[in-house]
Amino acid sequence: MKEILSHLFDYKSFTSKEAYTILTHIATGEYDSHQIAAFMTIYGMRSIRVEELSGFRNAMYDLCLKLDFGDFNLIDLCGTGGDGKDTFNISTLASFIVAGAGYHVAKHGNVGVSSSCGSSNVMEYLGYSFSKDPEKLKKQLDKANICFLHAPLFHPAMKTVAPIRRAIGVKTFFNMLGPLTNPANPNVQSVGVFSLELARLYGYLYQGTGKQYSIIHALDGYDEISLTGDFKVINNQGEHYYEVSSLGFAPVKKEALSGGKSIAEAVKIFTNILKGKGSDAQNNVVLANAAQAIRTFEPSKSFADCYYEAEASLLDKKALKSLETLLHYA
Repeated sequence: MKEILSHLFDYKSFTSKEAYTILTHIATGEYDSHQIAAFMTIYGMRSIRVEELSGFRNAMYDLCLKLDFGDFNLIDLCGTGGDGKDTFNISTLASFIVAGAGYHVAKHGNVGVSSSCGSSNVMEYLGYSFSKDPEKLKKQLDKANICFLHAPLFHPAMKTVAPIRRAIGVKTFFNMLGPLTNPANPNVQSVGVFSLELARLYGYLYQGTGKQYSIIHALDGYDEISLTGDFKVINNQGEHYYEVSSLGFAPVKKEALSGGKSIAEAVKIFTNILKGKGSDAQNNVVLANAAQAIRTFEPSKSFADCYYEAEASLLDKKALKSLETLLHYA
């Protein structure tokens, strides 16, 4: 690791193969925690190259416990986190709305690292039992249109890294890897990222994969469509700029997206929205992200049509039913 750190101190980068080897050695415990923390810290202070991100991603995916859900056409809605905004669980709520609309969702998630409450925190609080049993997860997909993939169960080699990430408490390059390493390898992905630079790196990685993808970045720093300002989407058709007003929304104040000060508060916000008790701002933000995910699945549809489809899922309590069914089969 000394040579690796010296290499980075000299402002040099790694090839994809070198990055693959480094991540493999980190995951299998060949370096001590201080060295890994130093490595993460350096990547928090410099840009990551597409070759490096590709190598890290390939290593992490190769080390994970993979799932074969070939009978389902799957989508994942996942954000990198690390935007420092501490919003409520927008992508998780959008996932249930998409499931309620009839699409199959393999939601990849984890506990909060750089936020107070991650998607796994919400699901665990609601009584969901994390599982890596393929048959159980398939049953959930069949009955509820959604299953939840708790990242630590499928990335056992990351046990080395988890306590270090918690101790650092800010985003690291591992935030970048989460959406790229879903063990079910869904064919459709709607991904939020914390910077425009990373959005473009993701775009390079997704090109040629055969996946349908949307990579979302709000220009005021959110890793999702926040409606607090304009945003960009990079997808199979190219890079697109969207003004909030052009989509028919009034700008949302950042305070309206607060995730609460505890897991209990976060879960209350979560369930209130699914029960139809959310504010207009909360509903619009969740529905906008769900609409973008549906449009990723159905690119021939307009954003407005996808929004109405998502809205029906929420208002008709189909999204709530999806959650209740998932918990029943947990």
